[in-house]
Amino acid sequence: MESRHGLPHRYPIRWGHASLSFYALIFGVGFFAGIINVMAAGGSLVTLPILMFMGLSAPLANGTNRVALIMQNIAAVEGFRRKQIWNPKAGATLALATLPGAIAGAFVAIRVSDEVFRAILAGVLIVAVIAMLRPPSLQAGRAPSTTKRRWAYVALVGVGFYGGFIQAGVGLLLIAVLYQLLGVTLVWVNMYKVLIVGLYMIPAIAVFAFSGNIDWATGFILGLGTSAGALVSTHISVKGGERVIRYFIAAALIFMALGLLFVF
Repeated sequence: MESRHGLPHRYPIRWGHASLSFYALIFGVGFFAGIINVMAAGGSLVTLPILMFMGLSAPLANGTNRVALIMQNIAAVEGFRRKQIWNPKAGATLALATLPGAIAGAFVAIRVSDEVFRAILAGVLIVAVIAMLRPPSLQAGRAPSTTKRRWAYVALVGVGFYGGFIQAGVGLLLIAVLYQLLGVTLVWVNMYKVLIVGLYMIPAIAVFAFSGNIDWATGFILGLGTSAGALVSTHISVKGGERVIRYFIAAALIFMALGLLFVF
């Protein structure tokens, strides 16, 4: 017997007739992912495999996950704004560089096979891990040179493509660009990160929606969880400062390495 997604039912919970315990699980997963995503990156390495484990195809899981991510980033942006970590003009400028790549990446994502999806995800995350293990090429808080700034905007186009395509782990790529090339302090990196992702997610999610690759009910419940986690993360990020953020990034790197070994 097939589900309404064309996949065999492998578990007692039926999509569209899910129990409260299922939605509680999805909310809890989202809460955990929201904390990780805002503080560091990699929350989608939790949500995507779980959605696929429950029977969604890669494009459908990818699109559904983005409903939660856009809700999460709206909540996180508001959290940072309330704490006066807020520069919408600079954030919008950085986000604009990601938009062409994000739209192109989303169109590719709805056509790619599950096997290719996993292989590309693993390869890019390895590069991100290596980049984050290197010391920053520019001291945080110092203005970058014109050359570094140009390279940063070129890199953001590529980050946008990856974000539109897979999204999982894109936060580490943004941290690498903002921290390594632009010298942005980690607290402000987190603010710019959620603002950039929130803005480029709008056209990307439209591509998934028009192609029918979103389970809106599941995405909304997951989004409630990620939003709650995001609000908690903004408080921890601002109060804890760079030292706490570094711990979260280190934990995210370990988590991603385990994901590459055992999940993807």
